[in-house]
Amino acid sequence: MPAAAARVVLVTGVSRFLGARVANTLQADPGIERVIGVDTVPPEMSLGRTEFVRVDIRTPSIANIIASAGVDTVVHLNLVTSSSVPRAKVKELNIIGTMQLLAACQRSPDMRKLVVRSSAAVYGSSPMDPAVFTEQDEPVEAPTSGYAKDAVEVEGYVRGLMRRRSDLTVSVLRFANFLGPGVDSPLSRYLHLPVVPTVLGFDPRLQFVHEDDGVEVLRRTTVEDHPGCFNVAGDGVLLLSQALRRAGRPYVPVPSPAHSVFGDVGRRFAGLTGFSPELLRWLTYGRVIDTTALENELSWRPKYSSEAAFADFAGAHGFGHGRMTSLLGRR
Repeated sequence: MPAAAARVVLVTGVSRFLGARVANTLQADPGIERVIGVDTVPPEMSLGRTEFVRVDIRTPSIANIIASAGVDTVVHLNLVTSSSVPRAKVKELNIIGTMQLLAACQRSPDMRKLVVRSSAAVYGSSPMDPAVFTEQDEPVEAPTSGYAKDAVEVEGYVRGLMRRRSDLTVSVLRFANFLGPGVDSPLSRYLHLPVVPTVLGFDPRLQFVHEDDGVEVLRRTTVEDHPGCFNVAGDGVLLLSQALRRAGRPYVPVPSPAHSVFGDVGRRFAGLTGFSPELLRWLTYGRVIDTTALENELSWRPKYSSEAAFADFAGAHGFGHGRMTSLLGRR
């Protein structure tokens, strides 16, 4: 639905691929006067007319920026899903950073809108999951660690802000795993392993959201009013075996109790320190989310299906096409 134009937009996590792309997209909107991008390190990607401010959102300095610039819209993309730094530091970035940011939003009289990047990982991954998760469904087994647990806590703090500032328009977006030419994530690094480990006896159903579609959803929820919590993913599903076959990736199935093999392989061949327990569960049991609410709200459908998003990622990264090869023989 049309809304009063956002005038001064602050984007967190602007030095990562998603934050930089969103900032560049928003600055092209003639109705937006200023885009301010914040992060702890300078961005490698050009931000055009976006004003970069080096600040740690875990500190009170973020409140000074919001107040002095008259920020009316905050796009919070700073959910860290993997890092080479210790887990305690990642949790601090996700939780303490969000708490400081939301406190600053609450105090600012100029604030009118908040858009939050969350994750479909809040639903967890379990053998007892429903076939499809809607926004109203609770996880069968709630996440107990990693960024998935952080995302659950972040959403809780956002709901608290909504109770205290009922005048704000708040959009919470639960994204499926991003894929696309510019994506660097634990999933993309997993797919780049010389030999891809899979869990013996499991072939999970997976969904992806193409980076272009993710940016478009974030743009729309920033420049228009779409309050609520929404699942975001490309249409359809792709089995892990189908994805590996289409990418021509050699794989090795390992017994479920040997999950540590995933981490060992990742650390040995790819420095994959972000190979988290929640990613392992997703690669075992999968997860499918219903995106009907988002499509009805925006009157829009993603350009890329999950299959097309994977194909674009695979093509951009030079993956070959052919038969999937198991190093332990045929299934």
